[in-house]
Amino acid sequence: MTPILTINLLRTLFVTLAACGGLMIADEPLLGLAVGLAFGLLIVLGDRLVHGITLRIFSSATFGLLVGFIFAKLLLSSRILAVAPPQTQWVCGLIVYATFSYVGMMLAIRSNRDEFALIIPYVRFRQAAVQDAPLLIDSNIIIDGRIASICATGFLSSSLVVPRFVLEELQRLADSGDSLKRERGRAALDRLQQMQRDPALTVTIHESESADSVPVDARLLVAAKMLDARLLTNDGNLCALARLQGVPVLNLNDLTKALRPTLAAGEALNIALVKEGRDAHQAVGYLPDGTMVVVNHARQHIGKTVPVIVASALQTSAGRLFFADLRAA
Repeated sequence: MTPILTINLLRTLFVTLAACGGLMIADEPLLGLAVGLAFGLLIVLGDRLVHGITLRIFSSATFGLLVGFIFAKLLLSSRILAVAPPQTQWVCGLIVYATFSYVGMMLAIRSNRDEFALIIPYVRFRQAAVQDAPLLIDSNIIIDGRIASICATGFLSSSLVVPRFVLEELQRLADSGDSLKRERGRAALDRLQQMQRDPALTVTIHESESADSVPVDARLLVAAKMLDARLLTNDGNLCALARLQGVPVLNLNDLTKALRPTLAAGEALNIALVKEGRDAHQAVGYLPDGTMVVVNHARQHIGKTVPVIVASALQTSAGRLFFADLRAA
């Protein structure tokens, strides 16, 4: 049974118990049944409204409420309202308790774990390492296929979270009438199964209750905020949207660009020439990361590995393009 069905079953049982309780307590059976049913539905509605509140937020709010209550108690213990009428004392006391409790909860919710050390000097919370922080991945990353090997290197967290709606998106691709989309979707699902079987990775399927009418990108950002996770993608538009909303995001394409070797003019290297260049005398080779190097006056050396010297570089929309000359052996 999926978690969504389990949650709905528990909600149904709670509403049923509330209705039965109202039926047993009230003198009027129909009235008691209606009141119990209304009470159960109201509690379930409240649960639906606060489904985005995590245990961390709840515990922080509870701590802030306690701190605010203590400050309000200290203030009222000063007998500052001793000369006021009892009714005024009661109203002012209620206002003080409510104000300090609200301020304490808001400050605690907005604070991080390190800031609690200012209030409790001898209590330290373990700082989770970046490698341990969960990564929320989208369908593009699964289709890309590089995530498993990158996580195996230890540079990224091995704890991966896949939202349920991402699986549904891959399923739609796998059932698509377009043969290319169908092949990509099936390959992505197979790759995800291999990642789940990999003992070095922890792949968790997260159940999401967001509406199907909401775009997938928006649902990803909501899930990342709710789970306090970083978003891993290679979609440039999604990265820009996430950064605008303050969601930590990692772009796999940015990582690839950062790992490209930087060659300077006059640098020597050996390169295998694989095909002809645009001009009649040119030959083309590639660096290990796929960067193209055009070698002048090397057409006759195609199929060989030759020593070259970098002459210049050109930035294009597809990346950097290097020009080189043959170097005497």
